[in-house]
Amino acid sequence: MNLKFLETFVWVAQLRSFSLTAERMGTTQAAVSNRIATLERDLGVRLLERDARSIALTPQGERALSRAEEIVRLADAFRQSIGDTAALSGSVTIGVVDSIVYAWLPRLIERVQECFPRIAIELNVDTSLNLTRQICDRQIGVGLMMGPVIAPGVRNIDLCTFDCLWIASPRLALPAEGVTLADVVAHPIFAYSRGSLPHQALLQLIERAGWRRDAVRVYNSNSLSTVTRLIRDGLGLAILPHVVVREFLANGELRVLDVVEHLPPLQFHAVVADRPGDVLPGLIAEKAAEVAAEFGSTDDC
Repeated sequence: MNLKFLETFVWVAQLRSFSLTAERMGTTQAAVSNRIATLERDLGVRLLERDARSIALTPQGERALSRAEEIVRLADAFRQSIGDTAALSGSVTIGVVDSIVYAWLPRLIERVQECFPRIAIELNVDTSLNLTRQICDRQIGVGLMMGPVIAPGVRNIDLCTFDCLWIASPRLALPAEGVTLADVVAHPIFAYSRGSLPHQALLQLIERAGWRRDAVRVYNSNSLSTVTRLIRDGLGLAILPHVVVREFLANGELRVLDVVEHLPPLQFHAVVADRPGDVLPGLIAEKAAEVAAEFGSTDDC
């Protein structure tokens, strides 16, 4: 049985498209169709129901898929265990959130360049919500993001945890100690993207304190550099990881507020979707875990 045909079947089952599978595998739609037909003939069963508009797994295809995915994963692991990873070539798209960019992304890129010199990297900086969709749609290879992502065929690797701190410019009229939520809500609060985990946590904190949501000015942004610039200008305050604003804390442009109420820490994961025949995302996720652990052992966090 041809392993490439099994990989093709797994891709078609995931993408539900012969043309997209052909694009992913660097071949033609006719070749994909021929591989599926040959595999079905070898197995003596029909794996896919297809018409002009859609592709669906047959009951036999549903049963075959999990076994095919397992075989492809084992083959990938075998290649990785005996091969020279430095000789790997190809490209991989890494989705990453702002917090990781500010923290240890440069170290990861350096590590990848050292370990896999023939790999081309494409970076996509976006929100965790958008990266989740792109991972599930197999548009990116690995996501470095707030997680975990619970979805079929998706693997999560723990990376790091960042505490959330209340941050503001010294020019805001706020007490040096014992800042209350009433002090905070007198000013606009710049938060992560609407619907994100930290945004939801902030709204829950406001509600638990007895404040109506519409009585508090919460401004959302998917750009931490934008938020940082606005709070440096004294236009409000924000809840951010230390690593995002460390240089501005050091030079006195921003300060940490002594607020009684705290938000839960942000948990980050490397999220990898199974991609038949592609070991690069998993290898980069492992390197990300190594770099995150090294970063966490220093005073940079």
